[in-house]
Amino acid sequence: MRNRILFITAAMALAAAPALSQLNLPRPSPKASVMQVLGTTEIVITYSRPAVRGRVIWGDLVPYDKVWRTGANEATTFQVSADVRVEGQKLPAGLYSLQTIPGKAEWTVIFNRNAKLWGAYDYKPEDDVLRVKVKPLPAEMHEWLTFVVTPTSSESGLVTMGWEKLKLSFAVTTDANARAVADIREAMAKLKADDWRTPYDAATWAWDNKVALADAAGWVDQSIRVQENFWNLRMKALIAAESGKKADAKAAGEKALAAVAGMSRKPPADVIDDFRKAMRGW
Repeated sequence: MRNRILFITAAMALAAAPALSQLNLPRPSPKASVMQVLGTTEIVITYSRPAVRGRVIWGDLVPYDKVWRTGANEATTFQVSADVRVEGQKLPAGLYSLQTIPGKAEWTVIFNRNAKLWGAYDYKPEDDVLRVKVKPLPAEMHEWLTFVVTPTSSESGLVTMGWEKLKLSFAVTTDANARAVADIREAMAKLKADDWRTPYDAATWAWDNKVALADAAGWVDQSIRVQENFWNLRMKALIAAESGKKADAKAAGEKALAAVAGMSRKPPADVIDDFRKAMRGW
């Protein structure tokens, strides 16, 4: 009898449970994602995009001083492929739900380790990995909530959320340059005897990004020792000029221009013209 009662109770519970819908219907707040590489770190934000639809958003639909999913439906997620700094504070590589606490004058941006939340209903502050404070700013009208990631340098960017007439931004910084220099030094230690291109590429990257110029001078000299040519002599001159060594820059520049005559495949005319202009400034 007891087993029969348990069976009937289980059957009733199953009958009462709602069936999972097999329909794939349009959502009022469609899903979206944005991906941006900063340095060598990939940032992916996945979110649902609610529309204003004539509603009062701030302080009404989205209350002040309460945790908000920062979108609609599932909580917005924020994923980084390597450690970064958000507003100067460390955020380890990983996948997070991106929660916020809106305020009239200041917002709290929250990175929570539980990335599988529906909204903020089961949000637990003890799962927070990082909180930062940012100021909201007035903005042009955004009918649909929008996230963008805008690079601001070779290793940093600005994440901006815009909705209605408000925008919220926070800075993300990677250590891409430090990792690149470490990778270059490792590659230099394993360099093949006839490889002039790798140290040249390393020196060019350093000059482009204005980092590790003392190392770059050594890398380009290493390239020249293997095979002296217009390209690495030109780079030697540019690095010397950037480092304030104008006499060395001129000497390397003149050798670079002289090397053009013996080249079967000449450098583009605009490259030579720009280099001559740079030399006149030395």
